[in-house]
Amino acid sequence: MIGVLQCVVLDCPEPRALASFYRGLLGGEVDRPSGEWSLDDDWSTLHTSNGVLCFQRVPGYVPPSWPDPARPQQFHLDITVADLGSATAEVLRLGGALLDDSPEGWSVFADPAGHPFCLVLH
Repeated sequence: MIGVLQCVVLDCPEPRALASFYRGLLGGEVDRPSGEWSLDDDWSTLHTSNGVLCFQRVPGYVPPSWPDPARPQQFHLDITVADLGSATAEVLRLGGALLDDSPEGWSVFADPAGHPFCLVLH
């Protein structure tokens, strides 16, 4: 082993707003003080019980366009849920967008900055 995963970082136009969106989705604490990074208008964090997501401001950010290969998703999160219907409603309430609900047992969404993620029925 070379190292240990510290966090996953998502580029976006508004770090704190995207951290709050994912707090609504996953729970956790936005911008917990840490010696590992500085918190400011260009960097925000979400500490969850399963790890840390970080959000960094990128000037001129252009979101992925799922499933367009010209602007690929590059990576995505799969989030396990017990009830796909109520989870979908909550994602939409938080500001996410439904991209595809045709597969059986999972749906594809975009967060407010356009990053695709999936809700997967457990």
